[in-house]
Amino acid sequence: MATRALLVIALTAAVLGTALGASYTVGAPRGSWDTQTNYVQWTSNLKFRASDQVLFRYSRAAHNVVEVSKADYDACSASSPIASFQTGNDIVPLTAAGSRYFICGVPGHCDGGMKVRIDVEEATPSGSTGASSPVSPRGAAPTVAPMPSGTSPSSSGSGQAMPPSSSAVSTGVGSLGLCLGVAFTAGLMVFY
Repeated sequence: MATRALLVIALTAAVLGTALGASYTVGAPRGSWDTQTNYVQWTSNLKFRASDQVLFRYSRAAHNVVEVSKADYDACSASSPIASFQTGNDIVPLTAAGSRYFICGVPGHCDGGMKVRIDVEEATPSGSTGASSPVSPRGAAPTVAPMPSGTSPSSSGSGQAMPPSSSAVSTGVGSLGLCLGVAFTAGLMVFY
C-alpha cells in the first residue's frame, strides 16, 4: 500500500510539473527590461513554448511594456497596442505557438533597442522547456494562472505580477500546483 501511494504522489507531481511550463525573466540574468540589454542575443539561446510565461521587470517611472503587431514592432509604434503593461513586474502568459512582439512605449526607447520578439513553439508532451538558463529552486516564483485566450491586461496596469526571483527561469510545481497535487493525491489514496 505504501509503494502504491508513493507511485501516485510521484505521478501527480510529474503531471503537474510538466503542465505548468517555465517562467523567463526578460533580459536575465545579465539585464532586465532596459535600454542596455541586447534582446536578440537574449532570445537566441532560449526556446519558448506554449504554457511558458515571460516576466518583464523594470522601473515604472522609466519604462512600460506594450505588445504590438509585427508592423508596429518594425516601426517602433505603440499607437495601436494589443496589450499594455505598466506595473514594473508584468507577467505575460505564452498560451499559443507563434511570434509575440513587445516594445517599450516611452518615446525613443524602442528605437534605442528596447524591443523583443518572442517566438513561441508548441508545448512538448514531455514538458521540457529546452531552457539553457539556470533554474530557480521550488517555491521561488509562485505559479500564475494563464490568462484566458483573447484577453489582455488593461492599460491601467492591472497586469498580473509575480514577486521577484533571482533566476531567469523557474520550472516545476509552484505553490498552487503543489496544493492541487496534494489534494488530488489525497483523493486518489482514499480509493486504495
